[in-house]
Amino acid sequence: MESISSRNNPKIKELRLLKQAKIRRQSGLCLVEGIWHFIEAVEAWRNGAYASLVSVFYAPDVLKSELARDIIEKISADIPCYPITTDVFLSLAEKENPQGVIAVVRPKKMSLDQLDVARQDWLVGLVEPQDPGNIGTILRTMDAVGANGLLLIDGGADPYQSECIRASMGAIFWIPVIRTSFQAMMDWAAMNNYTIYGTSAHAPKNFHEMKRYLKPSILLLGSERLGLTQPQRDACHELLFIPQHGRVSSLNLAVAAGVMLYDMLAKFEG
Repeated sequence: MESISSRNNPKIKELRLLKQAKIRRQSGLCLVEGIWHFIEAVEAWRNGAYASLVSVFYAPDVLKSELARDIIEKISADIPCYPITTDVFLSLAEKENPQGVIAVVRPKKMSLDQLDVARQDWLVGLVEPQDPGNIGTILRTMDAVGANGLLLIDGGADPYQSECIRASMGAIFWIPVIRTSFQAMMDWAAMNNYTIYGTSAHAPKNFHEMKRYLKPSILLLGSERLGLTQPQRDACHELLFIPQHGRVSSLNLAVAAGVMLYDMLAKFEG
């Protein structure tokens, strides 16, 4: 196949448009750049996880990974794989040291009712998260501990922008990500007997005091700037704080999530 050599090629224009959140929402597609993330997207597609592979664009003179080249060759019978010139690829790449491959991926759109309580028994809920890097890092930590669903509550950053996908190290393709409202989450959680553990600087209880956590459960964290509101704090079955001994007033959202997730992993009943 002849390489695409024009930046004005219609397919290249479509890729460039996917850098806009509005276009990602309308199309249901996102871009995945880099060898590791590309491989994870391919594996998720092959295993029927939470992403489908739509197409692949690669620059033969930039792509040095034999593994990635082999994967492209194997999937090309089922997925359109387009060689593009180095100049065109560099006009699309966002990474400082581009690795020569960009994939178009369709994340699986999920609703609360599609979750299987038996399989998704440990969720994380983020209220209006603003930093895509935090979302991606939390997904990566969730993958590490075995948490199995992310709820993005009342808006926030787009989880399918490049910063989030990179920070997740591909975990975003293996964990269901669901947008919902706080009230819908509360109604669904009550119907399915989830215990909600919230974190707040205003909490009455140190998380170290927890002897055990119950499943199914939701770890609920507020936005980076405001935390949980009073009504949201009141809705939690347990409200916990992470003690701090220095001058800073709060932890980074992803760090706080990591502290709590590992404490929960160590103290789940049974």
